[in-house]
Amino acid sequence: MIQSMCIQSGELVIISRLKRYIRIRVFKSLRLYITVLLMLVGIIPCLVLKGLVLKSYETRAVEVRTAEIQNQCTILCSQLSNSNYQDNGISDIIQSELTQLANVYHGRIMVIDNDFCIMSDTDDKDVGRKMVSESVVKCFRGDKAFRYDRDNRFIEVTAPIRVSEDSEITGVVLVSVSTDTIAATKALLAKKANIAELAIILIVVIAAIFLGTIMVRPFARITRSIGDLQDGYDADYLHVYTYKETTLISDAFNQMLGRLKKLDDSRQEFVSNVSHELKTPLTSMKVLSDSLLSQEEVPVELYREFMGDLSEEIERENKIINDLLSLVKMDKTAAIMNIRSENINELIEKILKRLQPLASEANVEVVYESFRPVTAEVDEVKLSLAISNLVENAIKYNRENGWVHVSLNADHKYVYIEVADSGIGIPETETEHIFERFYRVDKSHSREIGGSGLGLSIARNAVVMHRGAIKVFSQPGEGTTFSVRIPINYAG
Repeated sequence: MIQSMCIQSGELVIISRLKRYIRIRVFKSLRLYITVLLMLVGIIPCLVLKGLVLKSYETRAVEVRTAEIQNQCTILCSQLSNSNYQDNGISDIIQSELTQLANVYHGRIMVIDNDFCIMSDTDDKDVGRKMVSESVVKCFRGDKAFRYDRDNRFIEVTAPIRVSEDSEITGVVLVSVSTDTIAATKALLAKKANIAELAIILIVVIAAIFLGTIMVRPFARITRSIGDLQDGYDADYLHVYTYKETTLISDAFNQMLGRLKKLDDSRQEFVSNVSHELKTPLTSMKVLSDSLLSQEEVPVELYREFMGDLSEEIERENKIINDLLSLVKMDKTAAIMNIRSENINELIEKILKRLQPLASEANVEVVYESFRPVTAEVDEVKLSLAISNLVENAIKYNRENGWVHVSLNADHKYVYIEVADSGIGIPETETEHIFERFYRVDKSHSREIGGSGLGLSIARNAVVMHRGAIKVFSQPGEGTTFSVRIPINYAG
């Protein structure tokens, strides 16, 4: 019993997985949709055309048969009128023609007088009886009438008997002919049409499957190219320009691939730079410590000098590590912004007060100018870090007896912060790279003042996280100006 239940459970699992596979891989297949659409486009017109052709044939055949009978009736009506059939009766010659015409068309012909009495019947069944049908009544009224009964397969035609066109109607010729030959021909045509239809449907199905496969092939190439990313980056970009849609996908993919390559290159460069920046102070400390250890009796003055150098290298290492931690923390918490309404005037004043000892040590005058009280929605920690790095760089890369000018302004939408200095300036060719991590304009001067090459990158990231923008204007030997613009309302 338990074994039977397990088998049934396994079968249910297999069936469930099979249904899921069919639902995901088959019914959600673009190739299937395209193939079915092409089939419908090819088969439906074929079916419609077949119906129209058969219908057209039937209509045309009925019209031709009706016209033939009407012509024969016109001749018979003229002969009956000229023979004065009401007084003299229907002659044998006319009766023979009636019979012959009925045999030719496999039908029945009746001659009815003005009293609705049947004077002649090719079937010899109703002679002498009254015939008061709708078609006969209409004919006596002067209306030519014919009727096609598709279900019973016959055509009924009535023609008036009169001496002249304007004279009184003296009788009616009623003709009913079989349409079995038309139906048989239509059936034969339908049979041939069905064969042709099956051949066309087969061709359409094969063509639809082939075209469906061809049409989705570019998307398969795109899928394979995306899958190749798992094994690394291909040197060649994706070039699938078969359709407009694949062109757009290829362009978007290439842009993404370019960004990924750039990101990977940046990551490798970042790791290399970090290794280099951390290795340099460690190497210096190793050299200093080995020098001390290699000497048996070290003078106090030399010992103090070496320890001072070691302290500077440790401080430099600590600065690099702190900047790296700040940068990594900022990248990690890019989506986390502790936004509050802050007084930007007070925020900048606190930053400048904290950096005043550094400015005094470098003999640089810091001037702060605020044009109006400014309150904005910002992350105090991140914005403080950005402004601090800009002002600190302006102080460090300044000349003796130089100045740093910090200004604050705002309008109804943005906060504008400007940090200008009288420092060494930045060459025009270097300005586009200064926000890159570990990039230094003057490497020797940067190492002298302990720069890590991360300050401007941290500042830019912080500004961008506030949905703002930062620009630099510099003239070598004259100074540099950084302009920061951030929205007053973070959500706006």
